Amino acid sequence: MIIRYLRKLIYFLVDAFSVLVPGKHSRPEPAKHAVLYLHNSEPVAEIDKRYLSFSVDISVLVGGFWWEGTNDSRRGLGTLRTLPLNLNSAKLDRLVKLLGPAYLRVGGSEADKIHYFENPEGDADALVLTTQQWDDLHSFISRNDLKLIFTCKYGLFKREHQGRWQGQELLALLDYSNVRGYQIDVFELGNELNAYWAFHGVLSQPRAIDLARDYGQFYNIVKSQFPKSKISGPGSAFWPKLGETVKPISNITPRFLANLDFKLDIVDWHYYPFQSDRSPIRTRSARLHHLLDPKSFEYFGKYSKRLSALRTGYQPHAELWTGETGSAQCGGQPELSDRWVSSFWWADQLGMGAKLGQKVMVRQSLIGGDYGMIARLTLKPRPDYWVSWLWAQLMGRKVFAIESGSPHLRCYLHSAKGGKGKTLMLINLAAHVVSLDFVSEQRAGVASEFIVEGYELTAKSLLSRRVRLNGQKLRFKSGTVALDDFQAIPFTGKVSPYSISFWRFESA
Repeated sequence: MIIRYLRKLIYFLVDAFSVLVPGKHSRPEPAKHAVLYLHNSEPVAEIDKRYLSFSVDISVLVGGFWWEGTNDSRRGLGTLRTLPLNLNSAKLDRLVKLLGPAYLRVGGSEADKIHYFENPEGDADALVLTTQQWDDLHSFISRNDLKLIFTCKYGLFKREHQGRWQGQELLALLDYSNVRGYQIDVFELGNELNAYWAFHGVLSQPRAIDLARDYGQFYNIVKSQFPKSKISGPGSAFWPKLGETVKPISNITPRFLANLDFKLDIVDWHYYPFQSDRSPIRTRSARLHHLLDPKSFEYFGKYSKRLSALRTGYQPHAELWTGETGSAQCGGQPELSDRWVSSFWWADQLGMGAKLGQKVMVRQSLIGGDYGMIARLTLKPRPDYWVSWLWAQLMGRKVFAIESGSPHLRCYLHSAKGGKGKTLMLINLAAHVVSLDFVSEQRAGVASEFIVEGYELTAKSLLSRRVRLNGQKLRFKSGTVALDDFQAIPFTGKVSPYSISFWRFESA
């Protein structure tokens, strides 16, 4: 206990020192003028129609240990137990439908210690996924145009037992699901297996070769009953500045991919750009200045490219997915992850991931924790929810090349959702208005296209819980909200401070 408090004190002093020391964060002021460079007119990537997806942590679903109400963690979990999530909520359905179609991932740290349908003997406090909860989950998926990604139990065991995974508990769940006619679209084995040493003890950390062998058995069991389902892995956790944590203990992705004896459908990974104060190890704390620093966003691109190279080398037929991402590890940072300032990284990562060939981006989480897009106790949408809603409304599947001459003015270009033309997303990390110019590969100006009108998200302050769309409060009226309720504003060539905006391009 004393060591834990000393560690927190050290982190506090480091954060305070970094803010108070002159020049520590002094960088060139964001420019008041930016040039956007439009490249060739052909798409550079194409995303899945369910690209923007989300998760419900299995701890939230069934009532395990979770983050809300606690400022500490124990082996990757919160220290308070929560009540099971009520999926039979008309309000939750309305919120989810506005983001669809999407994948819903059910996973998380307790996925590896959960029991399916039955309590183990002698453990009345065990975490159990009941048949009623499983039925409710599939009903929720069916009525909200979702597809299920399910993290199957890998288990907690000593090293000498690794490479001998059998999956008897999983067979019962698969048998029941087949009888009920349920579909599980994507299966994965274990949650963040390269971080087992941190969550479950050093002796539980699987070796890459053993994990590949266990995945082969997993593949055979799943495909025998769900032949059309996809297999995803390894879901390794990448940390800011560190990557795939500690070498050689947990840098397992290269050897895992190299030793698989079957073709993996999806190579996926987990990434959080920041860590909350609950995290026992922090390489980049969730702080206001970090959330506005464009350099904080670039590590996603660095590791995405690294993983893409591994996929190309070992599993070239597999798609690349971000299987879990949120603003800050360990539940998000209180009073930051649920505020407007935490929307910038999310908008930028959606754009960057699409541009770099990620087919699907799974947000942790739909509901639950400080990083949930929806507040668990009130079912109120948070700023990130509205960014996601606008993305789902306006950004199409084809991705085009565009770059900004200013790191504080981020830009991404897609085909328009459900129509002609393109949609340009702009993210202004500066505290002042930024004026824009455009240069194409052929000449100055916007060549054969031009910006007409769009939608701009802003807030009264960086720490606001509520956002405005084109100056109007975003809220539900009689249980509904529609983009048509907000009149598009003309593009003036200037971008508002601390804003996220979506603009319609049209061919001349």
